[in-house]
Formats: sequence, structure tokens, C-alpha cells
Amino acid sequence: MLEGIIARLGQDSVEPGADTERTMGFGNTIMVWLAANMVVTTLLTGTLFVPGILYLQAILIILLGTLLGVGVLSLVGCIGTRTGLPTMVLTRASFGIRGGTFPALLNLAVLMGWSWVQALLAGIAVNSAVDSLTGFSNVVLFTVLCQSLVVLLALFGHQGIERVEPFIAVVMIGLALFVFYTAFSTFGFGEFLSLGGDPSAGMTAAIAFDVVVATAISWTVLSADFNRNATSQLGGIGGTVIGYTASTSLAMSLGVTAAAYAQLQGGAAQGFDAAVLVENFGIPAAIVVFLSVMATNTLVVYGMIMSYLNLRPQSGFLGPALVIGLVSILGATWQGVLNYFLDFLLLIGTFFVPVFAIMLADYYVLRRGEYSVRDVLERRGGRYWFTGGFNAPAWAAYIVGAGLALYWTRISPLSFGATVPVFALTFVLYLILRFAADRAKRRAAETDRVPG
Repeated sequence: MLEGIIARLGQDSVEPGADTERTMGFGNTIMVWLAANMVVTTLLTGTLFVPGILYLQAILIILLGTLLGVGVLSLVGCIGTRTGLPTMVLTRASFGIRGGTFPALLNLAVLMGWSWVQALLAGIAVNSAVDSLTGFSNVVLFTVLCQSLVVLLALFGHQGIERVEPFIAVVMIGLALFVFYTAFSTFGFGEFLSLGGDPSAGMTAAIAFDVVVATAISWTVLSADFNRNATSQLGGIGGTVIGYTASTSLAMSLGVTAAAYAQLQGGAAQGFDAAVLVENFGIPAAIVVFLSVMATNTLVVYGMIMSYLNLRPQSGFLGPALVIGLVSILGATWQGVLNYFLDFLLLIGTFFVPVFAIMLADYYVLRRGEYSVRDVLERRGGRYWFTGGFNAPAWAAYIVGAGLALYWTRISPLSFGATVPVFALTFVLYLILRFAADRAKRRAAETDRVPG
């Protein structure tokens, strides 16, 4: 029996799978991305927008920012569909075989932080529900139980995840609609429209837009990990756009509505607190939070495993999965991690926006949509070795882009946000530097051919 269970566990690797591994059709892709970002962190991000900006304005910003961000998400995912390679493995082609180590290590750290935050929020929500019913309270216990279930699901690899995600997505949509119904049947839509627009709250329309786009960037680290299993490029792109746009718009709008609902009931702005959702909307809200973490953290743990396998592909799937899963369970018991949630968003924006700008410029403009999978997977040598394993123009553009992101978010914040300008500037700068380097290389080669 034990052998049978082990045989059904994931055996995923960074190598491109055979055609039989292309298990994500158009519908499955929608469901995976629908469940992915219909998560408590996205929902609670929406609660930060009110009362700083008007209710309707917040909803429109969420939609526009999501549509812009999902473009990056789906294009990186399409590279995965074409090559069959995970996201962090693909960074070797643009940053160099050795240069791709840094994004993978950074991705491991950031995803681990995400898993801790989300598991703890699930534990808080479940604890609040159980406490209201029985009087028993133990946040750490429920956090460990929630994350343990996540790790168990992740052990079954991408095929197991694809089977579970559609079920979770459907249940979450139903429960989210119930929360919307509760809010709008208690107060009129006009009362919601009258809320917001308080500059003293520290939230502006530009900052909100930047946060929405950054949320899509945060998911791009996993886009190729799952879309590499899409059955077609068009299905992968279309399914990602529909699923991600629907989940993010629904989750963030739900957060905005929950915050506005709490205000209309006479409460102050509650901020980033899962327990408040349960207090206002009862057990259905707790179920939404719990299922959202099951859906999302399973993808996050899987993404960490793929990042590790990029560094040590010979390790196999199950060993790293168990170790990473154990660390994610233990770390989630640190309740102080919630204080650093917005720092995680900043970290992703600062370090990953330039990464994806360079990847898209390299693949779609310079390489004209073609990578040699064999050379990408080489540990040394090949066309992506560049100089000593590093692509100098990519790293120069990255350092400038990351530096600007840090400056424009922490030191001298831009009134319209840093994500979009950093992406655009890094994209253009990399193309200029790469063209200049290639031109200099051609001139040197021509000079060597001229007889002395």
C-alpha cells in the first residue's frame, strides 16, 4: 500500500516533459490560475485601498492594473509552454548559466515568506471560526495543520495540483459570491459608492495601481512552472489571462467590499487582519480563507521545489519537497511575519520586475521567440554561457533597474508608482546594452580577420 502511495507522488523535474505530460488544457489552465490568486493575501490587499480612495475608483484600478500585469504573467508563461522549462530555469538563457542562480535563490526566499504569511492567515481564520463555535483557541496548531495539508497536496506534483485546483476554485467562487450578497443585501450599492477618498489614510490611486501590477509580477515567478504543462500556447495564454484576471479582480474587490462593509457597520479601517473577515462574515469567510490558502500555498510550495531543482537538478523531487515543506510549516508558526507582508511585495517589486523585463526583451525581441532547451540545461558551456557563465549586459541592466526600483519605492517614491517605469526602463536598457555588446563583438571579430 505504501509503495502504491509513493508511486502516485510527484516525480517532476526541470527537464521538459513528454507530450503526455502536457496535461493542462484551456479549461484546466483557467481553473489553476483562478484558484491561484483567489487567496487571502490578495483579498486583504484590497482592504488596504479603502478609505484612501473611492470605492468605485478602487474597483476600476484593480481591473486595469490586473489587465496590465497579466500581460507579463502570460508572456513569461508562454515561454514555459514553448520550451517546457520552469521559470527560474529560463533565467539562465538571459542572465547566463551561472547568473540564473541568483533569481532562483531569491525566488526560494520570497516564496518561503509568502507561504509563511498565507499559512498563518489561514490558521488565524480557522482559529477564529473554531473559537466562535467551541471556545477553543490555538493559532499555532491550526496554522501547522493548514500548512501540513498544503505540503501533502504539493507532494503529488503538478498533476495532483491540477486535479485539486478546479474543485477549490468553484467552491471559493461560490463562497465569495455569498460574501458579496451579504454585503450588498445589508447596505445599498450607493452607500458603498459614498465611501473612500480620504488622503490621510496614506493610500492613493497611483499606489493602489502599483500594488495591483506588482501582485501580477509576484505570480510571474511561477507562471512557466505551470504553463510548461499547457497543451497549447493559445490555451495557455488565454487560460492564464481569463483565470488570473477573474481571480485577482474578484479577490481584491472582495477585500475592498469587506473593508467598506466594516466601515458602514461603524467600525474603523481594520487593515490586514483575517480574523476581522470571520467576525464580519462568519464561517463562510473562514472557509474562503482556508481554501484559498490550500490552493495558493500548494502552488507556492511547488514553485520552491522547482527553484531548488534549478540549483540541484540531480536531487529528485520528493526529498527537496519534504525538506522545503517542513521549513514552510515551522516558519509559519512565527506570527510576527505578518508585519513584513508589504515588505515582501516591495522585495518582489524591487528584485523581480527587472528580471522579467530582461527575460521578455531577451526572448521575444533578441531571440525572436526561440531558445535552445539543450543549451539552457547545460551546466557549463553552450550558447548561454556568455562570459564565465554571466550575461554582462543583462546584469548591468538588472542592477540599474533594481536600484531604481529601490530608490523609487523606499527613498524617493514616485507619485504614480515604480513598477511600470522600472519595467519599461529595464526592458529598453537591456536591449541597448545587448545590441552594443553584440556590435562590439562583431567589430572585434572583423578586426581579427583583417590581415596585419
